[in-house]
Amino acid sequence: MVRMRTHIVYAHPDNGSLNAALRDEAVLTLEGLGHTVTVADLYAMNWKAVADYDDFGPTDSERFIAAAGEAWTNASLAPDIKAEHEHLLAADNVIFQFPLWWYTVPAILKGWFDRVFTSGFGYGPTHDWPRFGDGVLKGKRAMVIVTTGAAEDHLSERGVNGHIDDLLFPLQHGVLFYPGMAVLPPVVVTSALGMDAARYTDTVKHLRERLETLTETEPIAYRKQSEDYDEHRRLLPGREAPGTTGFALHIAR
Repeated sequence: MVRMRTHIVYAHPDNGSLNAALRDEAVLTLEGLGHTVTVADLYAMNWKAVADYDDFGPTDSERFIAAAGEAWTNASLAPDIKAEHEHLLAADNVIFQFPLWWYTVPAILKGWFDRVFTSGFGYGPTHDWPRFGDGVLKGKRAMVIVTTGAAEDHLSERGVNGHIDDLLFPLQHGVLFYPGMAVLPPVVVTSALGMDAARYTDTVKHLRERLETLTETEPIAYRKQSEDYDEHRRLLPGREAPGTTGFALHIAR
């Protein structure tokens, strides 16, 4: 059995919630598979959600991005950011678990991305900085576990909420794939409010199956910037299937 390290970034304020129960099931399953598991429970950590100059230590720069890059270079970032960098760099898999609030992640998780994916780590100031399939986190696998009160039909192609793949595209492609992680299809738990015992049992079974197959699951086939885009970062002609538009253009079929 391959021993792996998995870091879970978890964002839900209620420790008696469905999310908390699924988090605990995930940890038990992964540890049962021999994984070393670390959990960043952002609410329990009272995670600071605002990226500001306090993250950087002493700096002579008045420009925010320059100060962030200087702090990365000088190893003067805030201790909580450094700790998350260490977890990410050590991990083989990174799981992000959260409820879908107003079509996106909770503010505390957005703040985790703002602070942890800082200049020099998540992105860089130069034109040729590796991104979209390359970067500091290349070689790691990411997966989203998301709960939503909306029903599955509401999140379908013709559903009033829009397709769940479209709602998650900015996160999965624009945040996780950007610094190089291979992004697995998400675990989506719909109709989360008032879930009965039978559905909970089925949900846990599905979650366990996905966690047991982390290494075998094919990532979403997002196109790499270094291979499929021109110097203006526009998709090269002929890459897409006829009639393809929108987010689907950036996924190889």
